Amino acid sequence: MFGDAVLRRRIFFVLVALVIFRLLASIPIPAAAGQDLAALIANDQALGFLNLLTGGGLSAVSIVMLGVGPYITASIIMQLLTMMAPKLKAMYHEEGELGRRKFTQYSRLIAVPLALMQGYGLIAYLGKQGILVGLTPFEFLTNTIIVAAGSILLMWIGELISEFGIGNGVSLIIFAGIVSSLPATAGEFIFAYIYPVLDTSILPTIIGALAATVAIIAGVVYMTEAERPVPVTYAKQARGGRVVSGGSSTYLPLRVNQAGVIPIIFALSILVFPTFLANALADSGSAVVQSIASFVRDMLANTWVNGGLYFALVFIFTYFYTAVTFDPDAISTNLQKNGAFIPGIRPGTQTSEYLAKILTRITLVGAVFLGVIAVLPLIMQGLTKVSSLAVGGTALLIVVSVVLDLVKKVDAQISMREY
Repeated sequence: MFGDAVLRRRIFFVLVALVIFRLLASIPIPAAAGQDLAALIANDQALGFLNLLTGGGLSAVSIVMLGVGPYITASIIMQLLTMMAPKLKAMYHEEGELGRRKFTQYSRLIAVPLALMQGYGLIAYLGKQGILVGLTPFEFLTNTIIVAAGSILLMWIGELISEFGIGNGVSLIIFAGIVSSLPATAGEFIFAYIYPVLDTSILPTIIGALAATVAIIAGVVYMTEAERPVPVTYAKQARGGRVVSGGSSTYLPLRVNQAGVIPIIFALSILVFPTFLANALADSGSAVVQSIASFVRDMLANTWVNGGLYFALVFIFTYFYTAVTFDPDAISTNLQKNGAFIPGIRPGTQTSEYLAKILTRITLVGAVFLGVIAVLPLIMQGLTKVSSLAVGGTALLIVVSVVLDLVKKVDAQISMREY
């Protein structure tokens, strides 16, 4: 692998970019010198999720404490707009690489105002929690701009990684943030549960936990790579009585987990919003508002209620996002244009209905899988009482997806060099 000079340069570029990201995550904003959010994050799932993705950038109140969240939100908004705007849908699905570049550029532009709004909201929330207090309007505006600029800077670094490195840059930044938090999580678990009762009686428990971890990772890898092949045959094309092309058979791979980790991010964002709002309204001057906020906060603090809503939202959003990103009509049209057909199925409408039927069935498996992975950390948190495990399912899916994608990209680069 390291015999390939091009691959070696690309890997080195990725490593340098990730080091810069980790350095940025340790630089606090001017208003937060010496501040630490560890105690606040431990009791707030929304902030815990954001801190996980930024690799501790939020707990340090750093200039990149928003991470690449605004860009991810902008990408999700653009995906949703394809359902309402036929031109955007055609740009994403039919115009090839040039269309996707335009689509990505629109996502970047939307990310700028989103970063400003999210930075404003986060600094205002931290002010209400007694972290950033006594800010003048000018200081508030300055720190908001710094936080937004830090997020845009991370987005630019991610784009550079995609262009000059290897793999998806934004995914690698999120991956680096998650991995950087693993030593602290492991240390917390060891010193809170293993070290105080260090004896041979807990050895079976440790072995069981490690075996369960390996089994879960293997299951995630299997489901991430699982696909349903749909056979496709190309019609023979003859010229002058001679077959010049066609007649070959291949297959169309339909992934079981077509939506990836996006449904979990959707569901978590919606689920933590009421908690975030209830915490903000807990100090309201109205007794009615305080009672409502207290009721919502107590209800969502219940593990069974939280887990049930989480599973349901992940299940629903898996179907929703799959419907947005996979268009059976467009696939059917492209197959027909290229002289391809599914054996036993008429081209056109019947092909589209057949693909939609298969996709609905396999998405059921993917939706249940994502829902189980999403709520599994909540169960682990209830058993271990370790709050840092609350979003482990999302972290595990992201890490596995990024590693698998990176391995494929490296293998492809090596194959190119050999040929």
